[in-house]
Amino acid sequence: MNRLSLNQITTKSWSLPEAVAGCAEAGVEWIALWRDKVAEVGVDEAARLLDHHGVKVSSLCRGGFFTGVTPDGSPVDGVSETREAIDEAARLGTDVLVLVVGGVAGNDLAGSRQRVADAVGELAPYARDRGVRLGLEPLHPMQCAERSVLSTVDQALAIAREHPPEAVGVVVDEFHVWWDPHIEASIARARDRIAGFHVCDQLVPLTDTLMGRALPGDGPIDHRGLKACVEAAGYSGPIEVEVFNTELWARPGAEVLAEVISSYAEHVA
Repeated sequence: MNRLSLNQITTKSWSLPEAVAGCAEAGVEWIALWRDKVAEVGVDEAARLLDHHGVKVSSLCRGGFFTGVTPDGSPVDGVSETREAIDEAARLGTDVLVLVVGGVAGNDLAGSRQRVADAVGELAPYARDRGVRLGLEPLHPMQCAERSVLSTVDQALAIAREHPPEAVGVVVDEFHVWWDPHIEASIARARDRIAGFHVCDQLVPLTDTLMGRALPGDGPIDHRGLKACVEAAGYSGPIEVEVFNTELWARPGAEVLAEVISSYAEHVA
């Protein structure tokens, strides 16, 4: 169980202090933080709380949106904001910043992907100098228009390979990649580039392209099979349980964390 990480979004009702204290009380050594929750208390206070409770940060989410396209349509300077996120990640003691790269700009998918590659090229040296690895997370193709023009591990890997492995890697999130008929080979090609592994399940039927997720074991995903693939490709780091689900979010955080621990033990570990 020493690899289990609570992705903070799974217990969205919890503040950062509650989530960190909850992990410590439950014996969960890792937490994946979200920038909006960090901002509520400030980076320095967040770092103090983590140190006080002895909880380590597996990743910070998120940077990116380099195409300028966001789900809510708000304007964003993705490079500038990601540079700030890199500094936050370094201060919080994590070496992984998760990137959601942005949706399609101007009906130009190829051009949008090039904008992502250019932004990563600009930011990679800055991140490397601060001991932070940029983790390109491909999202399911159904989220291509508004969230990510990278839909497969291979697409993320094509950009990552332009940079040193310690500067840019890929994040394998089960919800987004389990459907890919070439996923096993893609993960193998990502050897030494895997910066994170996120687990959850998919609701059947799929009710929402973002919120249609569940705890491991409540859907069709072969968690141990994908875990074996990422481990064979050299990944031995924390495993984040990341679940977007409004019903789960409405429940008490401690109750949800207990189910995270039990579902991880039964279906992933």
